[in-house]
Amino acid sequence: MKLTYGISDKPQAGHLLVFALQQMLAILAATIAVPMIIGNGMTPAAAMFGAGVGTITYLLFTKFKSPVFLGSSFAFLGSMSAAFAGGVSMQLGMLGLIVGAALAGMVYVLLALIVKSVGVGWLNRLMPPVVIGPTVAIIGLSLAKNAIGDLQRGDVMLNVDTPAASPFAAMLCGLITLFVVMACSVFGKKSLRLIPFIIGILVGYGCAAILTAIGISANIPSIQIIDFSVFRQYLMPDGNVTLRSFLRVPDLIFPEAFRGIGQMNGTYFLEILAAYVPVAFVVFSEHIADHKNLSTIIGRDLLVNPGLTRTLLGDGIGSMLGAFFGGCPNTTYGESIACVAITGNASTVTIFAAAIGCILLSFITPLIAFVDSIPSCVMGGVCIALYGFIAVSGLKMLKQVDLDQNRNLFVASVILIAGIGGLSLSFGPVTITEVASALILGILTNRILLIGKSSSEDPLQIDAPFKSASAKKKRKK
Repeated sequence: MKLTYGISDKPQAGHLLVFALQQMLAILAATIAVPMIIGNGMTPAAAMFGAGVGTITYLLFTKFKSPVFLGSSFAFLGSMSAAFAGGVSMQLGMLGLIVGAALAGMVYVLLALIVKSVGVGWLNRLMPPVVIGPTVAIIGLSLAKNAIGDLQRGDVMLNVDTPAASPFAAMLCGLITLFVVMACSVFGKKSLRLIPFIIGILVGYGCAAILTAIGISANIPSIQIIDFSVFRQYLMPDGNVTLRSFLRVPDLIFPEAFRGIGQMNGTYFLEILAAYVPVAFVVFSEHIADHKNLSTIIGRDLLVNPGLTRTLLGDGIGSMLGAFFGGCPNTTYGESIACVAITGNASTVTIFAAAIGCILLSFITPLIAFVDSIPSCVMGGVCIALYGFIAVSGLKMLKQVDLDQNRNLFVASVILIAGIGGLSLSFGPVTITEVASALILGILTNRILLIGKSSSEDPLQIDAPFKSASAKKKRKK
């Protein structure tokens, strides 16, 4: 696609701040959701701090050649819950979060070393467009229910006795958000086309605020969509407004975790290892799919330049550092990739500014309160566009596939149906997600249907990519 800002472009300072804010808004809802689900002393502010640190680490490893933000990984929710299972103390549980993320990150380091040794050509041939295209589409389609569920839901109201907002009122605000995003992106001038999500979120939030104000004054609970009490909870935690109400150091994970070192034992360590390491191998498939998708968007194969070795190291080490500060292992975010696709802004400087902004934002209490107060329906409207773009970009990869061949039709069909149908497998705390399951099934289907085919039809037989580097040297001699 035609990019307004390329990878190495540097927008003007004023524009850069706005673009960075848009990236932050695109990823923040999901990033802060993970610590809120896990609880046990984890906070959204710490997760934001960790996401910022993780993203900067990723950018450094990839030499600022891959424009994607790292945020809290939902794939590790079960692993993170396992860290607190069995009634362990909060300190030991937080130590478990750091140890688990370190073990998962080491899996990525190991995979990076393997790729460094044997190259990436085999991976491209193992997952040709007929496999990776539908898989990328599944990443977006598998999130469709989340987007629609959010679209029809407002926030919890000021007290538990107040009924939830009407799904019709919530959907109205969400659809207004969506149509404003689309209008800015399609009909807006260049400046508006670069910030459609900021405009959409602000307009949607304004509509929800007006309905909520009317609902409160007229005592109509069904149109009270925003929970303004979050501002009081953040700004007046002790009932008074002080300097701490506006600037507060996030409750980072590592100080509490260090207090749990004396409680660590071999049994608990093995439980953490079993909970985290298998999931890291599963998330590896999503790492590949995300970078394939982003490569298509920016017109550059990221698995070659900066290379899969660097993206794996950036993701793995970034995940370790992100969990050290925020407790959440990080992963590349499809929302960030979709934001690049829709706005045409692939500047890694924008991603870097968003990461710095995320770290600074974690100290500013009113801004955290505002982000937390954005109702689900508004983010649902935004996510329809974001997730839809991920799905469509995956389907676009099928344009280079000959779908008149039954083999290709079967491979694409198996992946799409397995992913949309929600095929997943659970083994204790380990869950193979629908995306990973669909990808694995697609690879197997493709390989089985290539049995008996000539080497010219089988991409894996071309250049014998699985042969060792030494064998290649011998052939040259």
